[in-house]
Amino acid sequence: MRVISPSFEIFSFTPDLEALIERAGRVCYKSEDKITPTSSSAFIARLKESKHASVLEHGAITVKIVCDRGVSHELVRHRVASFSQESTRYCGYHKGKFGGELTVVRPVFWAEGSAEYFLWLRACEEAERSYLALIGAGAAPQEARSVLPTSLKTEVIITANPREWLHIFSLRTSSAAHPQMREIMCPLQATFTAKWPAIFSTCSL
Repeated sequence: MRVISPSFEIFSFTPDLEALIERAGRVCYKSEDKITPTSSSAFIARLKESKHASVLEHGAITVKIVCDRGVSHELVRHRVASFSQESTRYCGYHKGKFGGELTVVRPVFWAEGSAEYFLWLRACEEAERSYLALIGAGAAPQEARSVLPTSLKTEVIITANPREWLHIFSLRTSSAAHPQMREIMCPLQATFTAKWPAIFSTCSL
């Protein structure tokens, strides 16, 4: 069994995203003549301040997130987005391309070596033994998955527009969010902010 940390990767995004949002938004006011190489930041700030958030729906960002199944179950509840996820029905973890073992995501809230971590690890190892035993007894992956743990690693591809990403961050980086959700979403938001500061420097709309 492998134990990993969660991760993310930006797959693709609309080129010149902030410039596109400004160009689209200025059509509403017929102020295209005011566009300059540096005008998008202030314009987008005014859009957000005035709650003209629909303009932020232009463009898209696609991200691959590696997390556990529990985190993925929360992510796919967002509505204005497209999702593709690793399937436990069709992926047989007994096969060579998976190393013949389960991969689980390390819980951020338990230190390695703690009693809680030891109990968690033992439960995951037992789930792996049960899964492989079911496969060995003739069960199909879609049947054997019944014993897979919530900590099982999964991969989710998410495509959403900037407005929806702002909504996702507002919910999933808050102090009330699950610790494992914050573990992945806080650095993802920081990465978005570094790349598109005018849009993501604040989650508020």
